[in-house]
Amino acid sequence: MIDKKLIRYSRHILLPDIEYEGQLNLINSHILIVGAGGLGSSASIYLAAAGIGKITICDFDKVDLSNLQRQILHTDKFIGINKALSAKAALKEINPEVKVFGIEKKLDIKEMKNVAKEVDVIIDCSDNFLTRYSLNQIAYDLKKPLVSGAAIGFDGQVSVFDFINQDSPCYQCLFPDSGEDEELRCSDHGVFSPIVGIIGCMQAAEAMKLILKVGKSLMGRLLILEAKDMDWKTLKIIKDPHCKVCSK
Repeated sequence: MIDKKLIRYSRHILLPDIEYEGQLNLINSHILIVGAGGLGSSASIYLAAAGIGKITICDFDKVDLSNLQRQILHTDKFIGINKALSAKAALKEINPEVKVFGIEKKLDIKEMKNVAKEVDVIIDCSDNFLTRYSLNQIAYDLKKPLVSGAAIGFDGQVSVFDFINQDSPCYQCLFPDSGEDEELRCSDHGVFSPIVGIIGCMQAAEAMKLILKVGKSLMGRLLILEAKDMDWKTLKIIKDPHCKVCSK
């Protein structure tokens, strides 16, 4: 690292669990973020600031005025512009050292799997079950860690499915796909803006911990926040022996 980078990341390097080698690992890593909305905004901002070397961010939607209450990556001047392109511009402003790749079209499973092959961690910041189930299958097939987050109303949740570990449950173990799940979207039900920031930041933290191999991840645990009372709950997730994705 040159002197400029040493100064930029000095507060990380001072941490005994990170130091120079850990920061170098972050710089050499590649993270895929699916969704450049509320969760993806806060997650990507902190990952870029922290020095993740490559960030690929996918979103086929366009920035709308109603997004700006919580999707802090985007500003008025990007209204009507694709979110992945808006995100790329914003992240380069935050940290020009980071290589940001924006994917502005909707990918099918095969295309997404080809993108995911090149990354170290997948972060699911999407807002629908179809994408979540698809990313779960992709991450399992590629044996990549998946950091999953969701937020609606005043409530949020986050977990890690680390398929490098054979004992890890998957998203299907937690929420089996019955084909009858009701989609809860911010556009229909509303969302308390700070909740996506909190959950997105936690997703960034879990992804970085996985790269750094620091501490204990949320694998096997679902962390739930009820922001009205600022009440945190932890639920244990057990691997389903009959899961159609991860069961042998």
